[in-house]
Amino acid sequence: MTDSPAVVRQGSPRHRELVEAGWQVSEESFGAQLDAGPGMLETLDARAAALDPALRLRPLTADDVEAVLALDAATAADYPGGPATAHPGLTLEQATPGPGRRGFGAFDGGSLVAMTWVDARPDSAYAEVHITVVAPAWRGCGVASALKATAVVELLRGGATRIRSGGSMRNTAILRANAALGFRIDEHWLTLVPPA
Repeated sequence: MTDSPAVVRQGSPRHRELVEAGWQVSEESFGAQLDAGPGMLETLDARAAALDPALRLRPLTADDVEAVLALDAATAADYPGGPATAHPGLTLEQATPGPGRRGFGAFDGGSLVAMTWVDARPDSAYAEVHITVVAPAWRGCGVASALKATAVVELLRGGATRIRSGGSMRNTAILRANAALGFRIDEHWLTLVPPA
């Protein structure tokens, strides 16, 4: 066995093996799925429209890369959850929208205050939301829900029928946002540490 933390699916044989060997849970994370359904676009459009009127939502472009990297750096320490949900920071390539990778931002005037990034191939019905971050001054105002709703609407209109998301079980903001948008948790992951 190793001294490094292990990330395992809850209830898996590996989970049971580690618990029997005295390993302890240090973090919990989740995977969630949203499946396209009737009336979903209207519901999500309403969620996106319920945003503070001072903010403007729009797709991110190559012109936003500097602001994307700055917001990413400013929020890097805010990711809870250990190795399963660690965010190493965006690279220049990851901060640049391109085929299969899209970003959506919330702007207060010219300042990027929140963003969400999704991966979706045009020829696939599957998409995944990778990160959603909000500047501290704008947290608790529904920005994450509205921004994620905007991204999901665009994905659904682009042909996606199954959208995945995930994160730390300690990240109550993303849990609330996901639930409000219709994501259902279908995976539970545990980070276990060896006995001392």
